[in-house]
Amino acid sequence: MAKIHVEVLSEKEIEAIHAGTMQILRDTGVMVHHDEALKLLRQAGADVQQDTKIAKLPEKLVMSSIEKVGKKYVLYGRNPERTARFGYGDFVLMSSPGQYSWIDTDSGDRRPANIGDTNEAIKLGDALGNITIVGSMAQPQEISEAWRDVYLTGELVKGTGKPTRCWIKNEKTAGYVLEIYRTIAGGAKALRDRPMVKAFLEPISPLRLPKDGLDIVREFARAGQPVSIGPMAMTSGTAPATLAATLAQENAEILAGVVVTQLFAPGTPITYGGIPHIMDPRTSICSFGSPEQGLMAVAMVQMAKYYGFPVYVNVCLTDAKVPDAQAGAEKGTSLLLAALAGADTFGHCGICGTDHAGSLVWLALDNEIMEYVKRITRGFEVDAGMVAADVVNKVGPGGNFLAEEHTVRNFRKEFWLAGPAWTRQSWDGWVDSGKLSMADRLREQVKQTLSSHEPEPLEAGLAKEVDSIVRAAERELG
Repeated sequence: MAKIHVEVLSEKEIEAIHAGTMQILRDTGVMVHHDEALKLLRQAGADVQQDTKIAKLPEKLVMSSIEKVGKKYVLYGRNPERTARFGYGDFVLMSSPGQYSWIDTDSGDRRPANIGDTNEAIKLGDALGNITIVGSMAQPQEISEAWRDVYLTGELVKGTGKPTRCWIKNEKTAGYVLEIYRTIAGGAKALRDRPMVKAFLEPISPLRLPKDGLDIVREFARAGQPVSIGPMAMTSGTAPATLAATLAQENAEILAGVVVTQLFAPGTPITYGGIPHIMDPRTSICSFGSPEQGLMAVAMVQMAKYYGFPVYVNVCLTDAKVPDAQAGAEKGTSLLLAALAGADTFGHCGICGTDHAGSLVWLALDNEIMEYVKRITRGFEVDAGMVAADVVNKVGPGGNFLAEEHTVRNFRKEFWLAGPAWTRQSWDGWVDSGKLSMADRLREQVKQTLSSHEPEPLEAGLAKEVDSIVRAAERELG
């Protein structure tokens, strides 16, 4: 079966971006706000200017660091059969690690997120078949930011058997978060053998590695957990005004993070997060849904594969504020492009607009779009049996194929059978059912799922241990 594959860069163009990246790292360098990382870089052969915190990285150091990276890994949920595999050709979807605002499911209004939103988001993420990693989705205002990520981690591991993730604040909270996962895994060695969570490092464009982010990376990597590195360079804002230059700078920021991560803990598996955006020239706002977003995502997949990394790209996102035609065009087009390019994982699901809010309806929509895209990427078989000239001959002109054994045997695997979120009704049937839009149907589907789905509970003793760790974090940090 032939596979559809999308590329935007030739081999010569990939080499040109790589060469530009090496020049940036060698001549410009990166600003590293972390004393231990600067010391390790100096010892490894980088030209470190202590007063400016700028480290210039020789190509030999960069390439040797890339060679050390673990290129495949698996994240495990507390149910060990619920996994997220990176570097294996799987499609991994993650619900958002957390948004500050929330779109109310009933009213559609935007408001601050609360604990109830978090719990519903975890439950829905556990239920939706295409969500591989469940994020906390909401940043509940009732919980202090000083220990919120510890609280959210506790809620996640209690609320779903899938792999989980929230935003980690700093080194102090990272210790508590890792202790929760060690408790669930059965100890430090068990967590190292079966990783359950990954750190996320977001270099600050242009060309800076932040202290808190590197602290978190160090703690997670030394605990045997993988790392995802994803700067959000904005073309014409925090990156140059051409897509090619943005790609080279973004690549430099990622590879600088790779070098530091490997100095902290050689062999740490890494996901290459190629997630650049453009800055809209009319509004100066980052665009999540531009056509350039899809083009750069495909190019970033190619760059990641050039080095051998599993890759995360920001697609299935939109600038739209409601689930309308704009949202469908932007989300569906960019996700399909990235999937056909071979990306491993895709933009955080459940986001309204450019990080304007989290929403259960948007999460359900992303789950449906992924189902549609998966069918396209699967393709179809062609051989004598599938061409079925003998069946056509049997039925002949003027007949039909409904009762044929060939139809019964094949239609389920050939067709994507749309679920209740989609309409294929007649006009009259659609009118009789209430003239519902897809957003309306998704809203009802969300409510039904929340009322009927029961996640696999965490064993009571472990739940008490998790709650004890969360209370300890509140006492120390809150």
